[in-house]
Amino acid sequence: MRRTSRGTSRRTLGLGLGLSALLLVSTWGGAAALTPAAGADPGKEFSPGLLTALERDLGLTADQARERLADERRAGKVEKKAERAAGSAYAGSWFDADSGRLTVALTAPRRADAVRAAGADVTVVEHSAARLDATKKRLDELSAPAGVASWHVDARANTVRVDVVADRRDDAAVAAFLERARAAGPVEVGTVAEAPSTYAAGTVGGDPYYTGNVRCSIGFSVHGGFVTAGHCGNTGAAVRGWDGSHIGTFQGSSFPGNDYAWVNVGSGWWTVPVVLGWGTIPDRLVRGSAEAPVGSSICRSGSTTHWHCGTLLAKNETVNYSGGATVHQLTKTSVCAEGGDSGGSFISGDQAQGVTSGGWGNCSSGGETWYQPVNEILARYGLTLHTA
Repeated sequence: MRRTSRGTSRRTLGLGLGLSALLLVSTWGGAAALTPAAGADPGKEFSPGLLTALERDLGLTADQARERLADERRAGKVEKKAERAAGSAYAGSWFDADSGRLTVALTAPRRADAVRAAGADVTVVEHSAARLDATKKRLDELSAPAGVASWHVDARANTVRVDVVADRRDDAAVAAFLERARAAGPVEVGTVAEAPSTYAAGTVGGDPYYTGNVRCSIGFSVHGGFVTAGHCGNTGAAVRGWDGSHIGTFQGSSFPGNDYAWVNVGSGWWTVPVVLGWGTIPDRLVRGSAEAPVGSSICRSGSTTHWHCGTLLAKNETVNYSGGATVHQLTKTSVCAEGGDSGGSFISGDQAQGVTSGGWGNCSSGGETWYQPVNEILARYGLTLHTA
């Protein structure tokens, strides 16, 4: 249970805490249990619930999950140093779960020793990150038809990958787009089972926030409010909490193009640096927003499907949602989600990553989900993440 009583008022909890990264939390004891002892490394120990979630969703044993989380933390610290060491020869990087290390792609072998000295493994490729980014930028300027799902720089394959819906690949408009895409630079084509869509939902029971007849999920607490998905509401729209009481209003919202927004908090609501674990794991304290490398494990909290984990698949992906809305600079994951999970938290360890945007599939059959990186949202609106 995430609350001792659904009827307990946020104004009488007496904890001085309140609106979590997803919603109000009255079971603060679960989160407090994650607080490390003085002088301890907060990333050194991982809760049994988090390990269980990775066992379930990634097929790991508890020891394998613990080792992977520790490896990912080290790889995250290495990534920026290795990119600087690579210089103009940098062609992307990713966490390799088999080796437990960060791999950096290089176009110039002479930079290999410097990158290895930074703590990463090296592979030599043909195309630089700058060339691949330029190719993707040219694709971003094209008008994508229905049937083209998304595109992103795939550092492992050293190409720009364009995903199309499997049963639309032979459409004339899709074929014309792919022809223009291939002319733009190194491109490969893949398929997905369904067209992606956003994850807003009509009002239903559960633990949501509401705007109009739309239900979404709160992402992360910031000082003065919380961040969420832009498609959930327009600037000025009023927001209600799970109990129907007024929380605040959308202070800024951007969709399509982007998919982010922020809501101010008042009327007796307050913020707390927590992501709800929904009983699967203890509620997670948020300690920062250091970006995880591609290949890392990542988990999502949402008001419909609660807590699920998977792998970070790609960054800076352009997604062409069903209905024609195109959103840039999203991060793709193998984590499942469903309607109502939009806006919810993506977190890696104790580091905030982003807010749920959309995807395809569901948590019964699987699928893929994208999020808007949280650091971009903070920078856009001049917000400060509420951290423990």
